[in-house]
Amino acid sequence: MYRLRSAGAAVALLLGLALVPGTATAAPVLLSQGKPATASSTEGAGTPASAAVDGDAGTRWASAWSDPQWLRVDLGATSTLSRVELDWEGAYATSFQLQVSGDGNAWTTVHTTANGTGGRQGFDVTGSGRYVRVHGTQRANGYGYSLWEFRVYGTQGTGPQPGGGVRVTGSQGNWQLTVDGQPWTVKGLTWGPPAADAARYMPELRSMGVNTLRTWGTDASTRPLLDAAAANGLRVMNGFWLQPGGGPGSGGCVNYLTDTAYKTDMLATIRQWVTTYKDHPGVLMWNVGNESILGLQNCYSGTELENQRVAYARYVNEAALAIKAIDTNHPVTNTDAWTGAWAYLKAHTPALDLYSVNSYGNVCKVRDDWVAGGYTKPYLLTEAGPAGEWEVPNDVNGVPSEPTDVQKRDGYTQAWNCITGHRGVSFGGTLFHYGTEYDFGAVWFNLTPAGKKRLSFYAVQRAFGGATPANTPPVISAMNLPTSVPAGARLDVDVAASDPNGDPITWSAAFNSKYIDNSGGLAAIPVQVNGNRLTVTAPDRLGVWKVYVTAEDGRGNIGIETRSVRVVAPRPTGVNVAQGRPTTASSYQQVGDGAPFPPGNATDGNAVTRWATDWSDPQWLRVDLGAVTTFQHVQLVWEGAFGRAYEIQVSDDGNTWRTVHGTTTGNGGVDSIDVTASGRYVRLHATQRGTGWGYSLHEFGVYRR
Repeated sequence: MYRLRSAGAAVALLLGLALVPGTATAAPVLLSQGKPATASSTEGAGTPASAAVDGDAGTRWASAWSDPQWLRVDLGATSTLSRVELDWEGAYATSFQLQVSGDGNAWTTVHTTANGTGGRQGFDVTGSGRYVRVHGTQRANGYGYSLWEFRVYGTQGTGPQPGGGVRVTGSQGNWQLTVDGQPWTVKGLTWGPPAADAARYMPELRSMGVNTLRTWGTDASTRPLLDAAAANGLRVMNGFWLQPGGGPGSGGCVNYLTDTAYKTDMLATIRQWVTTYKDHPGVLMWNVGNESILGLQNCYSGTELENQRVAYARYVNEAALAIKAIDTNHPVTNTDAWTGAWAYLKAHTPALDLYSVNSYGNVCKVRDDWVAGGYTKPYLLTEAGPAGEWEVPNDVNGVPSEPTDVQKRDGYTQAWNCITGHRGVSFGGTLFHYGTEYDFGAVWFNLTPAGKKRLSFYAVQRAFGGATPANTPPVISAMNLPTSVPAGARLDVDVAASDPNGDPITWSAAFNSKYIDNSGGLAAIPVQVNGNRLTVTAPDRLGVWKVYVTAEDGRGNIGIETRSVRVVAPRPTGVNVAQGRPTTASSYQQVGDGAPFPPGNATDGNAVTRWATDWSDPQWLRVDLGAVTTFQHVQLVWEGAFGRAYEIQVSDDGNTWRTVHGTTTGNGGVDSIDVTASGRYVRLHATQRGTGWGYSLHEFGVYRR
């Protein structure tokens, strides 16, 4: 602390930012109301920082119950200050400072109170700054700090100072992105958690070296993300989703030539949220659309596809111009999943400040594509990471071969090196993905699945120059299992792993049915661990499953590996006396994909074909063995549409039936039924479906042993 020797020295040091009671001469203007506000903490969702500058005396900001705490308002431009007023709730500060800043980082104190009394307090001040904050250092009671209103008066600046805002500067091949006049390489991640939880994750992101987050949509729920980002020195690429977003296989279809209502509505939405957030210190830039030029191939073809792509590019230009009419301080870009889309932007979207692309396995070819295309604008990578499901070879079971944890780690490092290697053109990128989900896609791409850090997390942290980790995840170096396994049988998975820090490893396992029914969920399963061998029980349902094994170190780190296994029907002992015999049914599906599905498919000995019924109860399937035959086992190999309640019946004449087995708790998969019975005819009589579909059997086997 400096002890000032004279009032003159104080004035000189503070450059006119000292407290001068009673000297305000101009009628004060309220500058702070409705402006972006951030805080060191909030007590809960109902007491956000914004409540202290909303002009509503019935709402309030409240902090955590600890010292120190602060509340900051961004006036949007450098302004001359004359007065600050504080309306305290019962939880007030006995000791606090009023501070100003031009950049939100370096602060100058313009007033100090050491014996605050709460209630309404007002202070005349002289000074200038874009940011004003109250910095509380001692609470009056056991609660936190709480303000009904925080009002800042003065003369509004005319706009950002020279070099302020976010700018694309430079010339062909020598561009630079600047934030408030300082170079800004985008070291970013795409954002997954709820925006309302953003403050919880920002310290971790900051420690990683992250300075930018990317969203795909912007609306009323975005503010907490912007607030938390700004409070931690991060910025956000605010997205606007346009149909058919998401590239191949996703998004709805819209006609950009004729659908005036859609285009008008989306422009209104874009204008609304740009107006709302344009002065927020958490905004980096606006991103209009995601993968739509490529995605339009899902809706159109031929000449019409070309016309729609041109119309879309022109519409993006219209949106960019609308944004620039409102906000001149943040660039505008557009994202696609195909560098070929840039040709449409080059020809029809001149208002963009830069291009963006999502690229995974081909990320290191983006530079060559930019050069070959003769482009005259810089670019960003808005999604990048290891090779995706759509660009890897299939494994022995015919499904995409997911990269290992080590390969993913190296994939992020390689992607970042290629992104930043295009100096003067690439501004960096937002890698995919910072999320806490734990499902098929999350295991493939998330840096923190289920909130646990994996090798990829630390690879990104190293690339961004973040903190040096004290502990890192277990490394799984091998995972081997059979290519197929009978339903419900023992499945051995051999693994090899080590922990760099010598931490003990805890193993777990899960199954996923993505390639059977498109489910993304992971179902945890019991696992027996015997050294390097994990033993689980195979699923009962036929098809190709993904098997996941996880190694945890008890310190918040995780290693994950996955392989596929084909679950097949067990082969019962004995002779299948039903195979190839005449088979009839109450109904069978005659239309639809793959139809018809006649009764004989259930007794042809082919595990791929199937019988399927109408979507009603009851239904039956009957096989004629040709003569009265004694058998000891029945096997039902269900497709997804299974029977919840059914009976196995026999008959000597096909008219009078005897029930030899029944259940009301069927769960599909493979039903292996030991039953000794005899008859010429054997029938499955189903009375309750397990799904909304009908009944469907791959095989109906009757075995004599």
